[in-house]
Amino acid sequence: MTRRVIAQGTFDILHPGHVHYLRDAAELGDELHVIVARRENVTHKAKPILSDRQRRDMVAAIDVVTEAHLGHTEDIFVPIERIRPDVIVLGHDQHHDADGIRAALDSRGIDCEVTRASAREPRYEDELLSTGRIIDRILDRRGDD
Repeated sequence: MTRRVIAQGTFDILHPGHVHYLRDAAELGDELHVIVARRENVTHKAKPILSDRQRRDMVAAIDVVTEAHLGHTEDIFVPIERIRPDVIVLGHDQHHDADGIRAALDSRGIDCEVTRASAREPRYEDELLSTGRIIDRILDRRGDD
């Protein structure tokens, strides 16, 4: 029996933190499906710079990803219902409430584990593991040009 894992996120500018999260998630199963949030659904932080398709295509290019999907425009649980995962892995710092997700899954008859990925610490002094910090550095270094 194939064990399916779902990871999800915005993945605006891919960085080592994203790769760590996806590798961590992939270790929990046989298939890793990644749901990439649509720009219009991102409300907890700044809207992504890159288009939905570009972000999905970049995530799909990561070797541990079986398939990358765009999120549903109206109901975030639609792709989850279609994929029928055994595990949903949240990023270590994602804003999602794991208990709230479990309750929503239960109400929809989806029986799967919800867990969090481990954190990845920077490996050298100036390594950036956040899209926001990458954008800040770009603006700091190139903003006056």
